[in-house]
Amino acid sequence: MTQHKENGDGYLDYAERVWRGEETLLPHLTGTYTRPELVRIGERAGFFPAFANVAVFDSGDGLVLVDSGDFRTAKTLHAAVRDYSDAPVRTVVYTHGHVDHVFGVAPFDQEATEQGVPLPEVIGHEAVSERFDRYVSTAGYNSWINRRQFGVPTLNWPTSYRYPDTTYRDRLTVRHGDLTFELVHARGETDDATYVWIPELRVLCTGDLFIWNSPNAGNPQKVQRYPEEWARALRAMRELGAEVLLPGHGVPITGADRVSQALGDSAALLETLCEQTRTLMNEGKRLDEIVHTVKVPRELLERPYLHPAYDEPEFVVRNLWRLWGGWYDQNPAHLKPAPERDLAAELAAAAGGAGRLAERAMGLLERGELRLAAHLAETAAQAAPEDREVARVRSEVYARRAEAETSTMARGVFHWASAEAAAVAEGTDTATELTRSAEGARRAAGVIGVGEVSGSATDKAGTEGAGEGAGGGGRSPGHGA
Repeated sequence: MTQHKENGDGYLDYAERVWRGEETLLPHLTGTYTRPELVRIGERAGFFPAFANVAVFDSGDGLVLVDSGDFRTAKTLHAAVRDYSDAPVRTVVYTHGHVDHVFGVAPFDQEATEQGVPLPEVIGHEAVSERFDRYVSTAGYNSWINRRQFGVPTLNWPTSYRYPDTTYRDRLTVRHGDLTFELVHARGETDDATYVWIPELRVLCTGDLFIWNSPNAGNPQKVQRYPEEWARALRAMRELGAEVLLPGHGVPITGADRVSQALGDSAALLETLCEQTRTLMNEGKRLDEIVHTVKVPRELLERPYLHPAYDEPEFVVRNLWRLWGGWYDQNPAHLKPAPERDLAAELAAAAGGAGRLAERAMGLLERGELRLAAHLAETAAQAAPEDREVARVRSEVYARRAEAETSTMARGVFHWASAEAAAVAEGTDTATELTRSAEGARRAAGVIGVGEVSGSATDKAGTEGAGEGAGGGGRSPGHGA
């Protein structure tokens, strides 16, 4: 087994403060602790703290990596692993196929090729390859939704991937040296998720089944999530009795009691959403009523690791409806609706013109009725898409909505809508309006780990994160579709 040098950068002390709610994840996710060395987790494990984390295990017969990070941190990860050990990398496990977890293998492949030794074996669930195929075929769509979510108008979704060499369906046991890696499939945030249990070390690698945020089980612009199965996976992981939890995003959790608490609370949040939603669906309620009725106990959302800083419970309810009930929301007018612009024109005519609707929207905005204001502003803009005064109102409404939101997803959509409307009002374009403010320019500058951005470097050494967050998160993960 390789002798590893100690590091004393204070990262584990910082992680302790995050657990206690004394500090946010902002330093972690923005790369304060991302450097060409690993954080020691016991005698056999190293941790690469970055926007998307990587766990490294010294098996005594080569290294095993759980995840590989995004394209920006690939070179830094390689340097950190080589600072930790000169042993060959035998295996890289993908916990799922999101692009912020699968783009760090290339330097290790190149190293193996140059040394004339076998490439690392990449292992993932069988659905990872299907995900990559889908990413290639829907690269245009994924470019657009991630531009909107993160405010990066020049982002281009990647179309080349390092596919797994070995896939599995339900469970797979991998043995290297004197360590065992138990890979278990679970549907949760994705359909291709794997968690990894190393029993000799009592270490659990959760991937994105635990991310130091309210579970990403809604995500309005992305494919189906599986909240009920996710909760079962959290319960199953809790039963393992892990003493260390290494998450896909956020800081490690040490101590069996803490690991049990974090996994149990996360499961409880998803379970109450599932139970409440199912009950109301069984009562024949419409989606609209269910969305505005289901609530999560406040004490759960106040946990440092469950703040709704990326996804939020309201979106999870909608995803459950889609999973269990399809797309029809039980409003008959929505089954075969008129074109939105035609409906908007009729409503504007009934109200006395699009300007009257916009005026009413501003009144609602001043009273703090942000949701209603957005409905009227959107209707006015649909009815009069070239009207600059209407566009100014729409821009103001969505700017205020963005300021009021906690989740990256909601803020990203509202920021984009505000900029889109401002472009109409000012006679410019959306990209120009997105970058008018210093914060908007920073968002658009390419500080994101989910795609290549025109004119930006492809390796920023992990010094910047993607998106913004609130609550316990500071900034929040930029997951794939």
